[in-house]
Amino acid sequence: MSRSDPAAWTADVLGDEFEQLTLPLGSDDEGEVVATLVRALPERSVWQRLFGDGRQLADTDVLYVHGWSDYFFQKRLARFWTGRGARFFALDLRKYGRSLREHQTPGYIGNLADYDQDIAAALAAMQAGSEAVGRRLVLLGHSTGGLILSLWAARNPGIASAVILNSPWLEFQLPRLTRETITPLVELRAKYRPLDRAPQVDLGYYTRAQQEAADPADPMDVNLAWRPAQTMAVHAGWLHAILAGHATIAAGIAIGAPVCVLLSARSAVPTAWSDDLTRADSVLVVDDIARAALKIGPSVTIERIDGALHDVFLSRHDARELAYDRLGYWVDGWAAADRSARLTSPA
Repeated sequence: MSRSDPAAWTADVLGDEFEQLTLPLGSDDEGEVVATLVRALPERSVWQRLFGDGRQLADTDVLYVHGWSDYFFQKRLARFWTGRGARFFALDLRKYGRSLREHQTPGYIGNLADYDQDIAAALAAMQAGSEAVGRRLVLLGHSTGGLILSLWAARNPGIASAVILNSPWLEFQLPRLTRETITPLVELRAKYRPLDRAPQVDLGYYTRAQQEAADPADPMDVNLAWRPAQTMAVHAGWLHAILAGHATIAAGIAIGAPVCVLLSARSAVPTAWSDDLTRADSVLVVDDIARAALKIGPSVTIERIDGALHDVFLSRHDARELAYDRLGYWVDGWAAADRSARLTSPA
């Protein structure tokens, strides 16, 4: 792996293929705030180093953003991209994973737009150095990360060349009337008591489903302090920020770049354990997400993966392989079309 700025980039918990960089973000009401950028660079042969890397994504950077109560740990996902020549980066947002500090409320934020600072710091670090000039940017987000990146891409047109969303949290998983009833209550609570906790409703079944679906050929070592079996506490201020994001999506946004949305074929309600939870999205209502996805841009492809979990890349073997195949088909088609458009467009 080619290294630069060795004083800043340090070894990452994922091992030799990965490095991490701490991104200072100043302070908030709880004190110092940082984000953490993880990178995996493509391996290049002597021939590629001497005569150029002709792989389809050799001119592409990927920025991944994780979901709620989560962090980046998926080595194979990084290798999918680096194997095609791309530089892969993953951002642990403030108060998550590698970026979580003892004085902080895990995962808390009062406005999703505050993550613009995290993303800007990540992009600046990715673009440092002459090798970053003129590269394409692919945004890749899971669940809450998909919501964050969708909103960011719409507010910052022309920066991302493509957006890929893995079960993006674009709509709240409650009936419309219930959502409309609770939203004013959440808004009031967020205004006066933003750190009030909502009741814990996660019974740990999604974590169990991932464990049951684990693929021995694709082992993952998860830090339960950063990704607990039951999700982190939900606070009123954070929930208000999420509902505000959903309202923006419902009104319609315009991501100018092509978008690919990967979803499970169906949902399952996790009120009691059953093997069915290992073959469905037990977090979101996927049909609602599919409909909401049509409001985020003019070019949206929706891929439904039979037997997939909420994170389609953590599914059982067959569904996981199908998810990677579908992603590969879409990425290869997009990259070829995008390169052809660049070659034929007037200077």
